[in-house]
Amino acid sequence: MNNEDKKKISRRDFFKIAGAAGAVTTGLAACGNKRTDSSAATNTEVPTDAMTYRTLTGDRVSLLGYGCMRWPMKDSPDGKGQVVDQEEVNRLVDYALAHGVNYFDTAPPYCQGLSEEATGIALSRHPRNSYYIATKMSNHRLYGAGLRGKELYDASVEMYRNSFKSLRTDYLDYYLFHILGTGAGMEEMRGRLYDCGIADFILKEKEAGRIRKLGFSFHGDVKVFDYMLQESGIPWDFVQIQLNYLDWRHASGMNVNAEYLYGELAKRNIPAVIMEPLLGGRLSKVHDHIVTKLKQREPEHSVASWAFRFSGSFPDVLTVLSGMTYMEHLQDNLRTYSPLQPLTDEEFRFLQETADLMAQYQTIPCNDCNYCMPCPYGLDIPGVLLHYNKCINEGHMPKSRQDDNYREARRAFLIGYDRSVPRLRQASHCIGCAQCNPHCPQGIDIPKEMQRIDHFVEQLKQNNL
Repeated sequence: MNNEDKKKISRRDFFKIAGAAGAVTTGLAACGNKRTDSSAATNTEVPTDAMTYRTLTGDRVSLLGYGCMRWPMKDSPDGKGQVVDQEEVNRLVDYALAHGVNYFDTAPPYCQGLSEEATGIALSRHPRNSYYIATKMSNHRLYGAGLRGKELYDASVEMYRNSFKSLRTDYLDYYLFHILGTGAGMEEMRGRLYDCGIADFILKEKEAGRIRKLGFSFHGDVKVFDYMLQESGIPWDFVQIQLNYLDWRHASGMNVNAEYLYGELAKRNIPAVIMEPLLGGRLSKVHDHIVTKLKQREPEHSVASWAFRFSGSFPDVLTVLSGMTYMEHLQDNLRTYSPLQPLTDEEFRFLQETADLMAQYQTIPCNDCNYCMPCPYGLDIPGVLLHYNKCINEGHMPKSRQDDNYREARRAFLIGYDRSVPRLRQASHCIGCAQCNPHCPQGIDIPKEMQRIDHFVEQLKQNNL
């Protein structure tokens, strides 16, 4: 089904309903160590009593939600891999709660399987009624590993019960069927939810009160999204979608324009939880020409704040998730939502024009979600893709030796590549096994991109571009 065939929300309709976004209450209330540039966040004081809240599900939920996919990591004491920096997670959680954030979103696979435990440790130090926990039925990898029927059911139930233990709770506020629409689309969705019986189990758990609100998160095949809304028969309390000013009308890969997704939820009065408001940081690391445009309008505000204002301005958005690894990112986002200043009609047009311009720069749609990791052959897949995008955005993408800045761009790309990604983890070591592809929610053909980038690097090294 083509996005163009879907019902669209016009700018006029958007601002007719977005005007209500200001009528909200205020009051007190990914994993990895790659730093995401927040693009000159201000150093002004962060209010502790001005957070914007939404009550779309009956709960008073902070418009800024904490995405727990990117908790800070550190080297393991035994020298084997990395572990979550629990002390820093505690500090971030304490600060977020003190400044009005009360929605925390995690999942069993996040942070190499460590996110739920780290989140549970940090949150359990506070009263249980001071926060909402969201986690997920993430049985997509179990399905991908070949489990079916009773085997898949048993493993999924075990995953569900382990979430309670890791999160140190006897009930879950928000529970989601995770990443529906990826892989084999409808066939995989039916296998994961219905054929094995886990959907019935989860619905009974909700009836028993161990799950308060039930939803699903969506990436990929729009047929799955439409089926879950129109034919599943499940009364969804909320749905999690990818929404930002680029994906509003320029969704790439296997994603669907957010204009359609949000519109379908809004007409059914289903609250939307927003993921990827920054596209994994891509909207805070935009092309220098776009940074200049944004800074000319709001020199005191970060580039990232534009994206967060966009996502938060829709009245049927319950909360906007951000994977805030660093305190400065948390503080910047708190300033944006304490309180939210909804976009004006003119600002919405401006961001759509900015998105049109961004669509001309052919970056790879990697969101640094790390679903493709770990690579069995040791590649740092996100590191390779993000360095390539960074060079495009900064104008360090040599095209030919005839370019005026060829020598400077060539040097910047090659030196930056070695600094960003250790040589043993670079694209040259990809064997094309494609084990990563089914896990990418953006639908990137990762081996193809690795081969293309490796060929480009070799041309630069040989100076024969």
